[in-house]
Amino acid sequence: MRATYYTALVEDQDFSPIRPLVDWLDYNGYSLVTKPAKEYTDATGRRRFKGDMDVELAVDLVQAASYVDHAFLFSGDGDFVAAIEAVQRKGMRVSVVSTIKSNPPMASDDIRRAADNFIDLTELATLIGRPPRERTDPKLDYADQDEGR
Repeated sequence: MRATYYTALVEDQDFSPIRPLVDWLDYNGYSLVTKPAKEYTDATGRRRFKGDMDVELAVDLVQAASYVDHAFLFSGDGDFVAAIEAVQRKGMRVSVVSTIKSNPPMASDDIRRAADNFIDLTELATLIGRPPRERTDPKLDYADQDEGR
């Protein structure tokens, strides 16, 4: 089995909020496909970054169809429908993992219809989610908490 994570990274930034995730994935055996994010200014004059990885992911998916029989795509983007249909014609099954239980839904109807199987992330929350953090007793001061009292 292989797992690949696709993301654009902002260069020349002291801290990137995604960097700890990318480092953890790399350390734990995931393949990473990255490229520099492109900077632009939006209509309101605010500095923004864009880093679309659709083409890289679609090309890798099509190439993998010659040796992979089942792929799991963690995206709800309808732009992947053509790539899904192309690999299905080569015999690959594609399960899409996203959610329709958000507002707005994160998975397009088109990708849900194209997939061999659709898995809603909310159904996986108990399996892969973090448990809610326990609150400390406000009656204890910090020194007592640090010493385990």
